[in-house]
Amino acid sequence: MRAAKPPRNMTQSSAPKITLDIVKQHGLKPDEYARFVRLLGREPTMTELGICSAMWNEHCSYKSSKKWLKTLPTKGPRVIQGPGENAGVVDIGDGQAVVFKMESHNHPSFIEPYQGSATGVGGILRDVFTMGARPIASLNALRFGAPDHPKTRHLVSGVVAGIGGYGNSFGVPTVGGEVNFHERYNGNILVNAMAVGLADADKIFYSKARGVGLPVVYLGAKTGRDGIHGATMASAEFDDNAEEKRPTVQVGDPFTEKCLLEACLELMASGAVIAIQDMGAAGLTSSAVEMGAKGNLGIELNLDMVPCREEHMTAYEMMLSESQERMLMVLRPELEKQAEAIFHKWGLDFAIVGHTTDTLRFIIKHEGEVKADLPIKQMGDEAPEYDRPWIEPKKLAVLNDVPAPNDLKAAILKIVGSPDMCSRRWVWEQYDYLIQSNSAQIPGGDAGVVRVGPNKAIALTTDVTPRYVEADPFEGGKQAVAESWRNLTCVGAEPIAITDNLNFGNPEKPETMGQLVFVIKGIDAACRALAYPVVSGNVSLYNETNGQAILPTPAIGGVGLLADLSKMTTLAFKVDGEAILLLGGHGSHLGQSIYLREVLGREEGAPPPVDLAREKRHGDFVRNLINHGQVSGVHDISDGGLGASVIEMALASGLGANLEAMTHEALFGEDQARYVLTCKAAEAAKIITQAHVNGIDVIRIGTVTDDATLNVHGQATISLAELKSAHEGWFPAYMAGEL
Repeated sequence: MRAAKPPRNMTQSSAPKITLDIVKQHGLKPDEYARFVRLLGREPTMTELGICSAMWNEHCSYKSSKKWLKTLPTKGPRVIQGPGENAGVVDIGDGQAVVFKMESHNHPSFIEPYQGSATGVGGILRDVFTMGARPIASLNALRFGAPDHPKTRHLVSGVVAGIGGYGNSFGVPTVGGEVNFHERYNGNILVNAMAVGLADADKIFYSKARGVGLPVVYLGAKTGRDGIHGATMASAEFDDNAEEKRPTVQVGDPFTEKCLLEACLELMASGAVIAIQDMGAAGLTSSAVEMGAKGNLGIELNLDMVPCREEHMTAYEMMLSESQERMLMVLRPELEKQAEAIFHKWGLDFAIVGHTTDTLRFIIKHEGEVKADLPIKQMGDEAPEYDRPWIEPKKLAVLNDVPAPNDLKAAILKIVGSPDMCSRRWVWEQYDYLIQSNSAQIPGGDAGVVRVGPNKAIALTTDVTPRYVEADPFEGGKQAVAESWRNLTCVGAEPIAITDNLNFGNPEKPETMGQLVFVIKGIDAACRALAYPVVSGNVSLYNETNGQAILPTPAIGGVGLLADLSKMTTLAFKVDGEAILLLGGHGSHLGQSIYLREVLGREEGAPPPVDLAREKRHGDFVRNLINHGQVSGVHDISDGGLGASVIEMALASGLGANLEAMTHEALFGEDQARYVLTCKAAEAAKIITQAHVNGIDVIRIGTVTDDATLNVHGQATISLAELKSAHEGWFPAYMAGEL
């Protein structure tokens, strides 16, 4: 391929002279700007500076994490497409594939919670249907500041409303997620959105451009001035003036996105699409650069043809706008008219804005002038990559001799009614979780379940325990993956792949970079041990305000396959008199536990270690029991320990439990690789024997009862009415301003 010389009519027009202050405002370091100037062999135009700032920022280039992300396992017998595309793709048999990804919209949601979270949902849905999949489910992972912080209630209200407002209007069920509170998120909340779609396994669409001289087509909504510098803003720390960044937040329209979905799927079925890319972060810039760079082609755009909803937009504004509900495609020229007719039918814009070239240059023209002429590979897949210095995190000591509560009943009620452990019903009842009529489990269980065939389903979950990650990034990374594995196992699904959303502070600080490195090492170890590959993901860095970083939060989105939906299990107790079994032994680890924090007011010690061989053995055994119909209810043990798990099973059913007497360590310990099972009383001995043969510890710890009471033998008796009041009461009271 030949390289084109910069055109002679390149002009800065009336643009201001580029100063170091302007460079800083664009998020580029002095050495990065110097590198850019050397690459060009001249001073850039303002449009070129804007393009570089968008493509070389952390949000788009992954320049601090790319080195470590390459170490993760991304292949497997089911994997059709791993990281590097709009979303990951996994084969689920019968000619079907699931397409899924999770992404962050943290900074925008802190600044403007409704639109920030709404456009986060919209963006991740586009990532999925860009691949040719119809979205069938969404999930989210939300982290807010301390409940008593003056902004928290407002942010919770806006974020939940934004997620519901967009997802409900678009028509996708929100089937799961998580919500947590901690003071470390006071100045920087986290909004991670996950979407899942269903496609024909042999009809997946990719972003790699192919062919020279082919039309590059703009599709969808018009371009405005909203969201300019959104990607750059997402790659920088906040300070006390974060509210001033409000103009960088995009504005979404779910009804336009629904039309865009239908138009794209219809267009894909026509055979007209060669390549397709969502205009997400950095908008027209990133979509064009990524398509061209992946295909080793150049792209030339004529911005005079871009549909705009505002007058007198400059090339700089059009290239950096993050207006929503837009796509860029390379189309077959002979089907151009057919494609245009499809989009006009759906009331959407269709405009040929450029063409592919063999020059490896990214050329932008506007009003008769060349506004940018850049080497496309260096802007895209050859952007800077750093090996940042890092410090290995210090290991914390294991806590011993944690005291028992003075009042066991009071301790239990405090835990189940605490902000992190109470029911999330107030949240998920604002989401439409039944639309499309394929939801087989509603939110509130171990995993969401969605039908994908007459008797086939996929299971979905999001998981991470940030306090564990803070205490030990390696074990915390392992635990996040292992917990998602357990939650899928609990509903009877075979865990098949994950997406991740790695949320951290400033990677230029060696301590933070050390957290990221060891989390990735932990995720890597867990995914390899569990044969559970990473097929997509997102990294969100610089999540800190005035130097205070969030808790390191590597959210894991897990997907599992239920080949026979009739064998699906739930966590609820089923019948009076059934045996309650504990698989994995009694707990003893109270370091970083909910009990330690909520009852004793301490956040200390090492988190529970994760034995991955044990996780694999125990999970495989539980799924075997489920597949053979030997258990009626299954729930994993995580936050709050055994006691919390049994209470959640009881509250889901209205049935009570008689438990044997046990220590507070056994009741509240958060040791990993453990499950609570229920079965017919006559089946208990057989299961215990099976487990023993397989080297697994299973014991009977109690009985399901119909007296609506939790009775820990000789230690505490609590009615389900009291437990329900504590568990269901906190969120509505808090959001009503009563707490």
